Amino acid sequence: MYVLDTSAFIHDFHTTEQTATIPLVRDELEDESAYRYDAMEGSGMHIHIPNDDTTEKVERAARESGDLEVLSETDVRLVAASFELDATLVTDDYAMQNVAEKLNVGVEVIAREGIDEQRHWRYQCQGCGREFDEEKDRCPICGSALARKNPS
Repeated sequence: MYVLDTSAFIHDFHTTEQTATIPLVRDELEDESAYRYDAMEGSGMHIHIPNDDTTEKVERAARESGDLEVLSETDVRLVAASFELDATLVTDDYAMQNVAEKLNVGVEVIAREGIDEQRHWRYQCQGCGREFDEEKDRCPICGSALARKNPS
């Protein structure tokens, strides 16, 4: 089974496998991609609402990897749906791919190349330059804002 992200509808993803998605994806679609969603729902696409426990598990994994700040509620719930349904997530979103990989959820990309490696983001103080493993509102040393930094 494939769980479809918004990009799957925008890029007209086709498969003969069973498909699923979440209601929040429909809210992100316009024009032809919205019609594709409606047509697929009418032809048997499963609409899944992940439970709160799984959603919290995905949020914890995203917080640990440093991706939570860039994931929308839709993104988190799509990863959760993929986890619950033991399905492959179809997305081009790198942060979603990173969190999915952390949770051992399979990913298939559409228009871009997928991620090469899982990343654990670091945070760097914009004032004093110190680095931290965890996201914080402000640097505990000098009080400046932190920015997400590529770990490589």
